[in-house]
Parts: sequence; structure tokens; C-alpha cells
Amino acid sequence: MDGFVVAFLVSFGVIFVAELGDKSQLMAMTFALRHRAWPVLLGITIATSVVHLASVGIGYGLGAALPTGWIALVSGIAFIFFGAWTLRGDSLTDDEKKKAERSTGSAVLAVGIAFFVAELGDKTMLATITLATQYGWFGTWVGSTLGMVAADALAIVVGRLLGRHLPEKAIKIGAAVLFALFGVWMIAEAIAELT
Repeated sequence: MDGFVVAFLVSFGVIFVAELGDKSQLMAMTFALRHRAWPVLLGITIATSVVHLASVGIGYGLGAALPTGWIALVSGIAFIFFGAWTLRGDSLTDDEKKKAERSTGSAVLAVGIAFFVAELGDKTMLATITLATQYGWFGTWVGSTLGMVAADALAIVVGRLLGRHLPEKAIKIGAAVLFALFGVWMIAEAIAELT
């Protein structure tokens, strides 16, 4: 299979799962209750594109500089950590909630700035860095960006349809299990490469 396609599919899937139950989804729902969905999605897309471009740059640079077996081992451990982080869950701080609720002016600008700041150092950024050490930067960037936008779009749609009655615990557990499985798979590949 083509390297771009593999990077795209893996990154899309991992980031989509990572975003489930994340504070970014809560922000997306909050913004969508106040603004039309399209400007909210455009702001999310712009912010995510920028943050994930920086992430893949960092990850790709690390991947070129370090031995791949050790990178895969550290990546697998990181994904197990991301699974535990997902179980812990995220919530909006009072400040983040206030910004989302009282944004004025351009919805695209307000959403873009809020998401840019919220994503710096978030698990999806760290997961994108980790993925970029293993896969091509372009496929990882496109896949991770679209995976996050798709998850946030889903949050907007589901949030509007079901209100705020999402089975958050089930989403967290499912996402954590998928992260752990991906981590174990990466560790097994690393051990095979190192031995």
C-alpha cells in the first residue's frame, strides 16, 4: 500500500479516536450552540491544520534523527499513556467555557484562536508528533487534521441531535482501549525490529 495512504488512514483513525471525549469536542459543541456549524468547522480546520503541521514537522525531524526501532518502542509506550490519559478525561476550564460562550465578531476567528490555544500540548498534538516519527509527514498531517475535524463535526451533529446526553464514559473507555491496542501493536513491532 502507498506510504501516503497508510499514513493518512492510520493518522485519521488514531486522531479521530483520540478526539472522542476530548475537551475540543466540548468546545466544538459549545461554539456550535452559538454559531452556525460551517464557520465553527472552518475555524477548527484552520487551527488544526496549523497545529498539526507543526506537530508533523517535529515528529518527522525526530524520526529522521533517531533509530526507528527505539522510536517505535517509545511511540507504543506513548500510545498506552494516551489511552490512560483518555480514561482520565478532559473538561473545559471555566475560562475556556466563557470564551466559547461569549465569543463575538468572526466565528471563524474566535473558534480558530480558541482551538489553536487549546490544542497546543494536547494529546492529539502529541499523538500526531508520535505518528509522524513512523509515517510520512504529508499523509500524517492530512490524516490527523481530517480525523480531528471529522470527530469535532460528529460532536457538533450529535450534540445538536442529542443535546448534552452523550455516553461519555463509554466513549472514553472505547477510545482508551483502542489507544492501548495500537500501543501494544507498536511495541510488538519495535521488539521484532530490535531483536
